[in-house]
Amino acid sequence: MQPDPQDWLAGARAVLARAKLGPRTEHRGRVEEIADGVAMISGLRDVRLDEVLRFEGGQFGFARVLNPDLIGCVLLDAASRVEAGDKVFGTGEVVSVPVGKALLGRIVDPLGRPLDRKGAVLSDTRWPIDRPAPAIIERDLVTEPVQTGIAVLDTLFPLGRGQRELIVGDHSTGKTTLAIDTLIAQRDSDMICIYVAVGQKTSSVRRAVDALQAQGAFDRCIVLVASAASAPGLQWIAPYAGMTMAEYFRDQGQHALVVIDDLSKHAATHREIALLTRQSPGREAYPGDVFYIHARLLERAAKLSPARGGGSLTALPIAETVAGNLSAFIPTNLISITDGQIVLDAPLFHQGQKPAVDVGLSVSRVGGKTQTPVLREAAGSLRLDYAQFLELEVFSRFGAMPEARVRQQLTRGERIRKILRQPQHQPYRLADEVALLLAVQTGALDPLAPAAVEAFRTGLADALDREAPDMVEAIAQTGRLDTKARETLVAVVTHLAGSFSDSPPELDDPAEDAKAPVP
Repeated sequence: MQPDPQDWLAGARAVLARAKLGPRTEHRGRVEEIADGVAMISGLRDVRLDEVLRFEGGQFGFARVLNPDLIGCVLLDAASRVEAGDKVFGTGEVVSVPVGKALLGRIVDPLGRPLDRKGAVLSDTRWPIDRPAPAIIERDLVTEPVQTGIAVLDTLFPLGRGQRELIVGDHSTGKTTLAIDTLIAQRDSDMICIYVAVGQKTSSVRRAVDALQAQGAFDRCIVLVASAASAPGLQWIAPYAGMTMAEYFRDQGQHALVVIDDLSKHAATHREIALLTRQSPGREAYPGDVFYIHARLLERAAKLSPARGGGSLTALPIAETVAGNLSAFIPTNLISITDGQIVLDAPLFHQGQKPAVDVGLSVSRVGGKTQTPVLREAAGSLRLDYAQFLELEVFSRFGAMPEARVRQQLTRGERIRKILRQPQHQPYRLADEVALLLAVQTGALDPLAPAAVEAFRTGLADALDREAPDMVEAIAQTGRLDTKARETLVAVVTHLAGSFSDSPPELDDPAEDAKAPVP
Protein backbone atom coordinates (compact mmCIF):
# COMPACT_ATOMS: atom_id res chain seq x y z
CA MET A 1 0.00 0.00 0.00
CA GLN A 2 1.45 3.38 -1.06
CA PRO A 3 1.66 6.10 1.66
CA ASP A 4 -0.64 9.04 1.22
CA PRO A 5 1.39 12.18 0.24
CA GLN A 6 -0.96 14.33 2.27
CA ASP A 7 -0.16 12.36 5.45
CA TRP A 8 3.58 12.77 4.86
CA LEU A 9 3.14 16.50 4.26
CA ALA A 10 1.09 16.89 7.45
CA GLY A 11 3.75 15.06 9.48
CA ALA A 12 6.54 17.22 8.06
CA ARG A 13 4.63 20.38 8.88
CA ALA A 14 4.09 19.15 12.45
CA VAL A 15 7.83 18.54 12.90
CA LEU A 16 8.65 21.99 11.55
CA ALA A 17 6.12 23.57 13.87
CA ARG A 18 7.82 22.00 16.90
CA ALA A 19 11.32 23.01 15.79
CA LYS A 20 12.92 25.85 17.73
CA LEU A 21 14.12 28.29 15.13
CA GLY A 22 16.33 31.26 15.78
CA PRO A 23 19.97 32.16 16.33
CA ARG A 24 22.20 30.12 18.63
CA THR A 25 25.78 30.50 19.80
CA GLU A 26 28.40 27.85 19.26
CA HIS A 27 31.83 27.84 20.90
CA ARG A 28 34.24 26.76 18.20
CA GLY A 29 38.01 26.41 18.23
CA ARG A 30 40.76 25.03 16.05
CA VAL A 31 43.38 22.33 16.59
CA GLU A 32 46.81 23.93 16.31
CA GLU A 33 48.93 20.91 17.32
CA ILE A 34 48.23 17.26 18.04
CA ALA A 35 50.71 14.70 19.38
CA ASP A 36 50.79 11.85 21.90
CA GLY A 37 47.14 12.16 22.89
CA VAL A 38 47.32 15.89 23.66
CA ALA A 39 45.91 18.64 21.41
CA MET A 40 46.69 22.33 21.65
CA ILE A 41 43.57 24.33 20.71
CA SER A 42 43.04 28.00 19.94
CA GLY A 43 39.85 30.07 19.87
CA LEU A 44 38.03 28.66 22.92
CA ARG A 45 38.43 31.47 25.43
CA ASP A 46 35.36 30.60 27.53
CA VAL A 47 36.22 26.95 28.20
CA ARG A 48 36.22 25.79 31.83
CA LEU A 49 38.80 23.50 33.44
CA ASP A 50 37.94 19.81 32.81
CA GLU A 51 35.24 20.78 30.30
CA VAL A 52 34.50 18.15 27.67
CA LEU A 53 35.45 19.21 24.14
CA ARG A 54 34.10 17.58 20.98
CA PHE A 55 36.15 17.27 17.82
CA GLU A 56 34.52 17.38 14.41
CA GLY A 57 35.38 13.71 13.85
CA GLY A 58 33.37 12.66 16.91
CA GLN A 59 36.26 12.23 19.34
CA PHE A 60 36.19 13.76 22.81
CA GLY A 61 38.72 15.24 25.17
CA PHE A 62 38.81 17.47 28.23
CA ALA A 63 40.50 20.79 28.87
CA ARG A 64 43.39 20.26 31.24
CA VAL A 65 45.46 23.45 30.83
CA LEU A 66 43.97 26.91 30.30
CA ASN A 67 46.41 29.40 28.81
CA PRO A 68 45.44 32.80 27.34
CA ASP A 69 46.23 31.73 23.78
CA LEU A 70 46.12 27.91 23.75
CA ILE A 71 44.03 25.27 25.52
CA GLY A 72 45.73 22.02 26.47
CA CYS A 73 43.20 19.27 25.71
CA VAL A 74 43.78 15.64 26.71
CA LEU A 75 42.05 13.20 24.37
CA LEU A 76 39.72 10.52 25.70
CA ASP A 77 39.69 8.61 22.41
CA ALA A 78 42.27 7.56 19.87
CA ALA A 79 44.02 10.51 18.26
CA SER A 80 44.57 8.83 14.90
CA ARG A 81 41.76 10.77 13.17
CA VAL A 82 42.43 14.16 14.78
CA GLU A 83 44.55 16.53 12.69
CA ALA A 84 45.79 20.09 12.91
CA GLY A 85 43.16 22.43 11.54
CA ASP A 86 40.17 20.36 12.71
CA LYS A 87 37.29 22.17 14.37
CA VAL A 88 36.68 21.74 18.12
CA PHE A 89 33.46 22.55 19.95
CA GLY A 90 32.89 23.29 23.63
CA THR A 91 30.07 21.31 25.25
CA GLY A 92 29.69 23.30 28.46
CA GLU A 93 29.83 20.06 30.52
CA VAL A 94 32.58 18.65 32.71
CA VAL A 95 33.69 15.03 32.57
CA SER A 96 31.08 12.79 34.21
CA VAL A 97 30.42 9.06 34.60
CA PRO A 98 27.27 6.97 35.11
CA VAL A 99 26.62 5.87 38.68
CA GLY A 100 24.18 3.50 40.33
CA LYS A 101 23.34 -0.17 40.71
CA ALA A 102 23.37 -0.73 36.94
CA LEU A 103 27.18 -0.76 37.14
CA LEU A 104 27.34 -3.71 39.57
CA GLY A 105 28.75 -6.82 37.96
CA ARG A 106 30.08 -4.87 34.98
CA ILE A 107 33.49 -4.16 33.44
CA VAL A 108 33.62 -0.59 32.09
CA ASP A 109 36.09 2.06 31.02
CA PRO A 110 36.49 5.36 32.93
CA LEU A 111 33.64 6.94 30.95
CA GLY A 112 31.24 4.11 31.86
CA ARG A 113 31.37 2.53 28.40
CA PRO A 114 31.02 -1.30 28.61
CA LEU A 115 34.01 -3.57 28.01
CA ASP A 116 32.28 -6.87 28.84
CA ARG A 117 29.95 -7.26 25.83
CA LYS A 118 26.86 -7.14 28.04
CA GLY A 119 25.31 -4.13 26.37
CA ALA A 120 25.13 -0.52 27.41
CA VAL A 121 25.07 0.51 31.07
CA LEU A 122 21.45 1.45 31.75
CA SER A 123 21.94 4.31 34.17
CA ASP A 124 20.22 7.68 33.88
CA THR A 125 22.30 9.30 36.63
CA ARG A 126 25.68 10.84 35.88
CA TRP A 127 28.01 12.50 38.38
CA PRO A 128 31.14 14.57 37.70
CA ILE A 129 34.39 12.76 38.34
CA ASP A 130 35.80 15.63 40.42
CA ARG A 131 33.67 16.07 43.54
CA PRO A 132 34.59 17.78 46.82
CA ALA A 133 35.61 15.61 49.75
CA PRO A 134 33.25 15.51 52.76
CA ALA A 135 33.81 18.32 55.24
CA ILE A 136 35.12 17.57 58.72
CA ILE A 137 31.68 18.16 60.28
CA GLU A 138 30.21 15.56 57.88
CA ARG A 139 32.61 12.82 58.96
CA ASP A 140 32.41 10.32 61.78
CA LEU A 141 34.99 8.28 63.68
CA VAL A 142 36.33 5.17 61.97
CA THR A 143 35.03 2.43 64.27
CA GLU A 144 33.84 -0.44 62.05
CA PRO A 145 36.35 -3.08 60.87
CA VAL A 146 37.08 -4.18 57.31
CA GLN A 147 37.53 -7.94 57.53
CA THR A 148 40.15 -8.69 54.87
CA GLY A 149 40.42 -12.43 55.51
CA ILE A 150 44.22 -12.05 55.47
CA ALA A 151 45.64 -13.12 58.82
CA VAL A 152 48.66 -10.79 58.85
CA LEU A 153 46.45 -7.75 58.15
CA ASP A 154 43.51 -8.53 60.42
CA THR A 155 45.76 -9.42 63.36
CA LEU A 156 48.65 -6.96 63.08
CA PHE A 157 47.44 -4.11 60.82
CA PRO A 158 43.63 -4.06 60.96
CA LEU A 159 41.69 -1.78 58.63
CA GLY A 160 38.59 0.29 59.35
CA ARG A 161 35.72 1.38 57.16
CA GLY A 162 36.53 4.86 55.93
CA GLN A 163 40.30 4.40 56.18
CA ARG A 164 42.91 5.02 53.47
CA GLU A 165 45.62 2.35 53.62
CA LEU A 166 48.48 2.32 51.10
CA ILE A 167 49.82 -0.97 49.71
CA VAL A 168 53.41 -0.37 48.62
CA GLY A 169 56.21 -2.60 47.38
CA ASP A 170 58.48 -3.51 44.49
CA HIS A 171 57.31 -4.94 41.19
CA SER A 172 55.83 -8.47 41.44
CA THR A 173 55.74 -8.74 45.23
CA GLY A 174 52.02 -9.50 45.56
CA LYS A 175 50.48 -6.03 45.86
CA THR A 176 47.59 -6.71 43.47
CA THR A 177 47.05 -10.18 44.93
CA LEU A 178 46.77 -8.71 48.43
CA ALA A 179 44.18 -6.19 47.21
CA ILE A 180 42.20 -8.77 45.21
CA ASP A 181 42.12 -11.14 48.20
CA THR A 182 40.68 -8.29 50.27
CA LEU A 183 37.96 -7.79 47.65
CA ILE A 184 37.24 -11.54 47.56
CA ALA A 185 36.82 -11.56 51.35
CA GLN A 186 33.94 -9.07 51.01
CA ARG A 187 31.73 -11.78 49.48
CA ASP A 188 30.49 -12.43 53.02
CA SER A 189 30.07 -8.73 53.91
CA ASP A 190 27.84 -5.87 52.79
CA MET A 191 30.60 -3.86 51.09
CA ILE A 192 30.44 -2.81 47.42
CA CYS A 193 33.82 -3.40 45.74
CA ILE A 194 35.35 -1.27 42.97
CA TYR A 195 38.62 -2.33 41.34
CA VAL A 196 40.30 0.42 39.30
CA ALA A 197 43.11 -0.71 36.97
CA VAL A 198 45.31 2.19 35.82
CA GLY A 199 47.97 1.52 33.20
CA GLN A 200 48.02 -2.23 33.84
CA LYS A 201 48.67 -4.93 31.26
CA THR A 202 45.56 -6.54 29.83
CA SER A 203 46.73 -9.98 31.01
CA SER A 204 47.09 -8.72 34.60
CA VAL A 205 43.61 -7.22 34.53
CA ARG A 206 42.22 -10.45 33.10
CA ARG A 207 43.72 -12.49 35.96
CA ALA A 208 42.25 -10.11 38.53
CA VAL A 209 38.80 -10.25 36.90
CA ASP A 210 38.93 -14.06 36.69
CA ALA A 211 39.78 -14.27 40.40
CA LEU A 212 36.91 -11.94 41.34
CA GLN A 213 34.45 -13.85 39.15
CA ALA A 214 35.55 -17.25 40.43
CA GLN A 215 36.02 -16.49 44.14
CA GLY A 216 34.22 -13.25 45.00
CA ALA A 217 30.72 -11.82 44.78
CA PHE A 218 31.11 -10.30 41.32
CA ASP A 219 27.49 -9.14 41.27
CA ARG A 220 28.54 -6.57 43.93
CA CYS A 221 31.74 -5.54 42.13
CA ILE A 222 32.58 -2.90 39.55
CA VAL A 223 35.76 -3.28 37.49
CA LEU A 224 36.98 -0.06 35.88
CA VAL A 225 39.78 -0.54 33.36
CA ALA A 226 42.12 2.00 31.77
CA SER A 227 44.84 -0.32 30.45
CA ALA A 228 48.31 0.65 29.34
CA ALA A 229 47.02 0.77 25.75
CA SER A 230 44.23 3.23 26.60
CA ALA A 231 44.39 6.93 25.84
CA PRO A 232 46.32 8.97 28.45
CA GLY A 233 43.17 10.90 29.24
CA LEU A 234 41.33 7.71 30.23
CA GLN A 235 44.23 6.66 32.46
CA TRP A 236 44.23 10.09 34.12
CA ILE A 237 40.52 10.19 34.94
CA ALA A 238 40.23 6.52 35.98
CA PRO A 239 40.88 6.91 39.76
CA TYR A 240 38.51 9.88 39.97
CA ALA A 241 35.81 8.00 38.06
CA GLY A 242 36.17 5.01 40.38
CA MET A 243 35.83 7.20 43.47
CA THR A 244 32.71 8.85 42.03
CA MET A 245 31.09 5.46 41.39
CA ALA A 246 31.88 4.45 44.97
CA GLU A 247 30.60 7.73 46.42
CA TYR A 248 27.15 7.01 45.02
CA PHE A 249 26.85 3.96 47.31
CA ARG A 250 28.51 5.78 50.23
CA ASP A 251 26.00 8.60 50.00
CA GLN A 252 23.17 6.04 49.99
CA GLY A 253 24.27 4.86 53.45
CA GLN A 254 26.10 1.80 52.12
CA HIS A 255 29.76 0.79 52.41
CA ALA A 256 32.21 0.75 49.51
CA LEU A 257 35.80 -0.44 49.10
CA VAL A 258 37.95 0.99 46.28
CA VAL A 259 41.27 -0.49 45.12
CA ILE A 260 43.35 1.78 42.83
CA ASP A 261 46.01 -0.22 41.01
CA ASP A 262 48.18 1.76 40.88
CA LEU A 263 48.85 5.42 41.63
CA SER A 264 52.50 5.24 40.56
CA LYS A 265 51.39 4.72 36.97
CA HIS A 266 48.76 7.44 37.41
CA ALA A 267 51.49 9.84 38.55
CA ALA A 268 53.57 8.89 35.50
CA THR A 269 50.60 9.64 33.25
CA HIS A 270 50.11 12.98 35.00
CA ARG A 271 53.78 13.81 34.44
CA GLU A 272 53.50 12.86 30.77
CA ILE A 273 50.44 15.06 30.26
CA ALA A 274 52.02 17.95 32.16
CA LEU A 275 55.19 17.87 30.06
CA LEU A 276 53.24 17.62 26.80
CA THR A 277 51.12 20.60 27.80
CA ARG A 278 54.30 22.57 28.63
CA GLN A 279 53.85 22.85 32.39
CA SER A 280 56.94 23.54 34.47
CA PRO A 281 58.59 20.34 35.74
CA GLY A 282 59.75 19.89 39.32
CA ARG A 283 61.35 17.07 41.26
CA GLU A 284 61.88 13.99 39.05
CA ALA A 285 60.14 15.99 36.27
CA TYR A 286 56.77 15.76 38.06
CA PRO A 287 54.69 18.97 38.01
CA GLY A 288 54.19 20.87 41.24
CA ASP A 289 50.58 19.70 41.72
CA VAL A 290 51.27 15.96 41.76
CA PHE A 291 50.82 15.87 45.55
CA TYR A 292 47.62 17.86 45.30
CA ILE A 293 45.92 15.60 42.75
CA HIS A 294 46.43 12.50 44.92
CA ALA A 295 45.54 14.26 48.17
CA ARG A 296 42.33 15.57 46.59
CA LEU A 297 41.54 12.06 45.38
CA LEU A 298 42.17 10.13 48.61
CA GLU A 299 40.50 12.71 50.86
CA ARG A 300 37.21 11.57 49.35
CA ALA A 301 37.47 8.32 51.33
CA ALA A 302 35.63 8.81 54.61
CA LYS A 303 33.17 7.46 57.16
CA LEU A 304 30.12 9.73 57.05
CA SER A 305 28.24 10.88 60.12
CA PRO A 306 24.75 9.53 60.92
CA ALA A 307 23.27 12.80 59.66
CA ARG A 308 24.77 12.03 56.24
CA GLY A 309 23.56 8.41 56.25
CA GLY A 310 26.47 6.68 57.99
CA GLY A 311 27.96 5.25 54.80
CA SER A 312 31.68 4.73 54.29
CA LEU A 313 34.24 4.67 51.50
CA THR A 314 37.48 2.79 52.17
CA ALA A 315 40.42 3.29 49.81
CA LEU A 316 43.31 0.88 49.18
CA PRO A 317 45.67 2.68 46.78
CA ILE A 318 48.69 0.79 45.48
CA ALA A 319 52.12 2.26 44.78
CA GLU A 320 55.21 0.66 43.30
CA THR A 321 58.75 1.20 44.57
CA VAL A 322 62.10 0.53 42.94
CA ALA A 323 64.57 -1.56 44.96
CA GLY A 324 62.46 -1.05 48.08
CA ASN A 325 63.06 2.72 48.13
CA LEU A 326 60.20 4.08 50.24
CA SER A 327 61.78 7.54 50.24
CA ALA A 328 61.12 8.05 46.51
CA PHE A 329 58.95 11.00 45.56
CA ILE A 330 55.58 9.35 44.87
CA PRO A 331 55.69 6.71 47.68
CA THR A 332 56.66 9.42 50.16
CA ASN A 333 53.77 11.60 49.04
CA LEU A 334 51.25 8.79 49.32
CA ILE A 335 52.53 7.64 52.72
CA SER A 336 52.03 11.17 54.04
CA ILE A 337 48.48 11.31 52.65
CA THR A 338 47.18 7.91 53.80
CA ASP A 339 46.38 6.53 57.26
CA GLY A 340 49.06 3.86 57.16
CA GLN A 341 50.90 1.58 54.76
CA ILE A 342 51.31 -2.13 54.13
CA VAL A 343 54.89 -2.61 52.95
CA LEU A 344 55.67 -5.72 50.91
CA ASP A 345 59.26 -6.94 51.00
CA ALA A 346 60.88 -8.54 47.95
CA PRO A 347 63.30 -10.85 49.86
CA LEU A 348 60.43 -12.18 51.97
CA PHE A 349 58.40 -12.81 48.82
CA HIS A 350 61.18 -14.74 47.11
CA GLN A 351 61.73 -16.83 50.26
CA GLY A 352 58.10 -17.99 50.15
CA GLN A 353 56.66 -15.85 52.96
CA LYS A 354 53.43 -14.76 51.25
CA PRO A 355 51.88 -12.28 51.84
CA ALA A 356 55.37 -10.76 52.10
CA VAL A 357 54.38 -8.07 54.63
CA ASP A 358 57.25 -6.32 56.38
CA VAL A 359 55.96 -6.09 59.96
CA GLY A 360 58.60 -3.56 60.92
CA LEU A 361 57.76 -0.96 58.28
CA SER A 362 54.01 -1.54 57.98
CA VAL A 363 51.53 0.34 60.17
CA SER A 364 47.82 1.05 60.41
CA ARG A 365 47.23 4.37 62.16
CA VAL A 366 43.45 3.99 62.46
CA GLY A 367 42.48 0.34 62.28
CA GLY A 368 43.67 -0.65 65.77
CA LYS A 369 40.61 1.12 67.15
CA THR A 370 38.32 -0.82 64.82
CA GLN A 371 39.67 -4.33 65.37
CA THR A 372 37.06 -6.91 66.29
CA PRO A 373 37.13 -7.46 70.11
CA VAL A 374 37.63 -11.21 69.84
CA LEU A 375 40.54 -10.73 67.45
CA ARG A 376 42.10 -8.00 69.58
CA GLU A 377 41.96 -10.26 72.63
CA ALA A 378 43.35 -13.27 70.77
CA ALA A 379 46.16 -11.31 69.09
CA GLY A 380 47.41 -9.95 72.40
CA SER A 381 51.17 -9.41 72.17
CA LEU A 382 51.50 -11.20 68.83
CA ARG A 383 53.24 -8.33 67.05
CA LEU A 384 55.73 -7.82 69.88
CA ASP A 385 56.48 -11.56 70.10
CA TYR A 386 57.04 -11.75 66.36
CA ALA A 387 59.32 -8.69 66.32
CA GLN A 388 61.40 -10.17 69.19
CA PHE A 389 61.64 -13.46 67.30
CA LEU A 390 63.01 -11.73 64.19
CA GLU A 391 65.74 -10.08 66.27
CA LEU A 392 66.62 -13.26 68.16
CA GLU A 393 66.74 -15.19 64.90
CA VAL A 394 69.49 -12.92 63.59
CA PHE A 395 71.62 -13.32 66.73
CA SER A 396 71.10 -17.09 66.84
CA ARG A 397 72.84 -17.42 63.47
CA PHE A 398 76.18 -16.57 65.05
CA GLY A 399 76.36 -20.21 66.13
CA ALA A 400 76.01 -20.03 69.92
CA MET A 401 73.58 -22.49 71.51
CA PRO A 402 70.74 -20.37 72.99
CA GLU A 403 69.31 -21.07 76.41
CA ALA A 404 65.97 -22.81 76.89
CA ARG A 405 63.91 -19.61 77.13
CA VAL A 406 65.37 -18.25 73.91
CA ARG A 407 64.81 -21.59 72.18
CA GLN A 408 61.17 -21.41 73.25
CA GLN A 409 60.86 -17.90 71.79
CA LEU A 410 62.41 -19.09 68.54
CA THR A 411 60.00 -21.99 68.38
CA ARG A 412 57.00 -19.78 69.06
CA GLY A 413 58.16 -17.20 66.51
CA GLU A 414 58.60 -19.84 63.83
CA ARG A 415 55.01 -20.99 64.43
CA ILE A 416 53.78 -17.37 64.15
CA ARG A 417 55.58 -17.06 60.82
CA LYS A 418 53.90 -20.23 59.58
CA ILE A 419 50.37 -19.16 60.47
CA LEU A 420 50.90 -15.74 58.85
CA ARG A 421 51.74 -17.47 55.58
CA GLN A 422 48.59 -17.80 53.50
CA PRO A 423 47.72 -19.12 50.00
CA GLN A 424 46.30 -16.58 47.56
CA HIS A 425 42.56 -16.27 46.97
CA GLN A 426 41.77 -18.19 50.17
CA PRO A 427 40.60 -15.64 52.76
CA TYR A 428 40.08 -16.79 56.33
CA ARG A 429 36.89 -16.40 58.30
CA LEU A 430 37.03 -14.51 61.57
CA ALA A 431 36.72 -17.77 63.55
CA ASP A 432 39.62 -19.30 61.61
CA GLU A 433 41.89 -16.38 62.46
CA VAL A 434 40.93 -16.49 66.14
CA ALA A 435 41.60 -20.24 66.26
CA LEU A 436 45.03 -19.82 64.67
CA LEU A 437 46.01 -17.18 67.21
CA LEU A 438 44.80 -19.27 70.14
CA ALA A 439 46.74 -22.26 68.82
CA VAL A 440 49.94 -20.20 68.90
CA GLN A 441 49.26 -18.55 72.26
CA THR A 442 48.43 -21.80 74.06
CA GLY A 443 51.51 -23.54 72.66
CA ALA A 444 49.47 -26.19 70.85
CA LEU A 445 51.66 -25.77 67.76
CA ASP A 446 55.02 -25.81 69.54
CA PRO A 447 55.55 -29.61 69.30
CA LEU A 448 54.69 -29.66 65.59
CA ALA A 449 57.16 -29.61 62.74
CA PRO A 450 56.88 -26.68 60.28
CA ALA A 451 55.30 -28.92 57.63
CA ALA A 452 52.76 -30.15 60.19
CA VAL A 453 51.86 -26.53 61.04
CA GLU A 454 50.90 -25.97 57.41
CA ALA A 455 48.78 -29.13 57.45
CA PHE A 456 47.12 -27.92 60.67
CA ARG A 457 46.31 -24.59 59.05
CA THR A 458 44.83 -26.29 56.00
CA GLY A 459 42.52 -28.56 58.01
CA LEU A 460 41.45 -26.01 60.61
CA ALA A 461 38.34 -24.68 58.86
CA ASP A 462 36.87 -28.16 58.34
CA ALA A 463 37.61 -29.08 61.97
CA LEU A 464 35.80 -25.98 63.25
CA ASP A 465 32.79 -26.61 61.02
CA ARG A 466 32.66 -30.21 62.18
CA GLU A 467 33.20 -29.78 65.92
CA ALA A 468 32.02 -26.24 66.73
CA PRO A 469 29.73 -24.85 64.00
CA ASP A 470 27.60 -22.85 66.45
CA MET A 471 30.67 -21.10 67.82
CA VAL A 472 31.86 -20.20 64.32
CA GLU A 473 28.51 -18.58 63.60
CA ALA A 474 28.46 -16.78 66.96
CA ILE A 475 31.91 -15.29 66.39
CA ALA A 476 30.89 -14.09 62.92
CA GLN A 477 27.71 -12.47 64.25
CA THR A 478 28.88 -10.91 67.53
CA GLY A 479 32.66 -10.63 67.18
CA ARG A 480 33.04 -11.78 70.77
CA LEU A 481 34.09 -14.96 72.58
CA ASP A 482 33.05 -15.79 76.15
CA THR A 483 35.09 -17.96 78.52
CA LYS A 484 33.23 -21.19 77.79
CA ALA A 485 33.42 -20.71 74.04
CA ARG A 486 37.11 -19.92 74.34
CA GLU A 487 37.73 -23.16 76.21
CA THR A 488 35.82 -25.06 73.55
CA LEU A 489 37.88 -23.43 70.79
CA VAL A 490 41.14 -24.21 72.59
CA ALA A 491 40.05 -27.84 72.94
CA VAL A 492 39.31 -28.07 69.23
CA VAL A 493 42.67 -26.65 68.13
CA THR A 494 44.55 -28.74 70.70
CA HIS A 495 42.87 -31.92 69.50
CA LEU A 496 43.59 -31.05 65.87
CA ALA A 497 47.23 -30.22 66.63
CA GLY A 498 47.58 -33.53 68.47
CA SER A 499 46.70 -35.41 65.31
CA PHE A 500 49.84 -33.99 63.66
CA SER A 501 52.22 -34.32 66.62
CA ASP A 502 53.86 -37.53 65.35
CA SER A 503 55.90 -35.56 62.81
CA PRO A 504 59.58 -35.21 63.81
CA PRO A 505 60.67 -31.70 64.84
CA GLU A 506 62.63 -29.71 62.28
CA LEU A 507 63.34 -26.46 64.10
CA ASP A 508 67.06 -27.07 64.63
CA ASP A 509 67.66 -28.17 61.04
CA PRO A 510 70.39 -25.85 59.67
CA ALA A 511 68.90 -26.03 56.19
CA GLU A 512 65.56 -24.86 57.52
CA ASP A 513 67.21 -22.05 59.44
CA ALA A 514 69.07 -20.96 56.31
CA LYS A 515 65.75 -20.52 54.51
CA ALA A 516 64.39 -18.20 57.17
CA PRO A 517 64.02 -14.60 55.92
CA VAL A 518 66.23 -11.91 57.36
CA PRO A 519 64.24 -8.93 58.71
